[in-house]
Amino acid sequence: MNKTPLILFGKHACLAALANPLRKIKRVLVTKNTQSELGKALAGAKNVSLVDGHKLDAMLPAGAVHQGIAIECEPLDQPELQEWLREALEKPVLMLDQVSDPHNVGAILRSAAAFDVGAVIATDRNAPAESGVMAKSASGALEMIPMITVINLVQAIEILKKAGYWIYGLDGTATQNIADAKLDKKTVLILGAEGAGLRRLTAEHCDVLVKLPMSGKMESLNVSNAAAIALYDLFRRGL
Repeated sequence: MNKTPLILFGKHACLAALANPLRKIKRVLVTKNTQSELGKALAGAKNVSLVDGHKLDAMLPAGAVHQGIAIECEPLDQPELQEWLREALEKPVLMLDQVSDPHNVGAILRSAAAFDVGAVIATDRNAPAESGVMAKSASGALEMIPMITVINLVQAIEILKKAGYWIYGLDGTATQNIADAKLDKKTVLILGAEGAGLRRLTAEHCDVLVKLPMSGKMESLNVSNAAAIALYDLFRRGL
């Protein structure tokens, strides 16, 4: 099956893609200045073409900060959930309940890599597909963290439960702070959509609902900021 070509841009995203043996790259477009700056990092790259920065501007979304480099490639072949579970290490898993902004998903992937998450799971609908915007926000983490897509989040939760995972939903109305929850390495942390939070069925299938302690001056945090804080809490425990 042919995949729709994907264009990645920005130094971190592109260099991470070039270093990823699983990434199928068709061509690299780079300005002369950026080629000189990156030097050895581009030495082994194939199908490299020198282009003017205006050409990159024209082929990318308006306002994209490409830093003089873009890559035309194929989307990554991501594992199915059951396939990933057969080889999964005992690491926390992050699940996204219809988080739709690619900037937020990219930032979440970056935090997931920083705090050694085993995988990020999202639905195939009401969630962004892999894109240059997501890769730029992820700053290379898109190449590091499995991004698993499922049809039904509740079914995925039940599969993970049978595999020995405990499911924690991050919810501002929860009575228990995440710092007080007894978490282990086989933890799934679910974050809800921007504004809407966890859907009712998703929340009902969680084992425990937890919240981040806040001063009360703000009602909530951006979902990517909440993810970073929650994942840090897991990481500091050695999970």
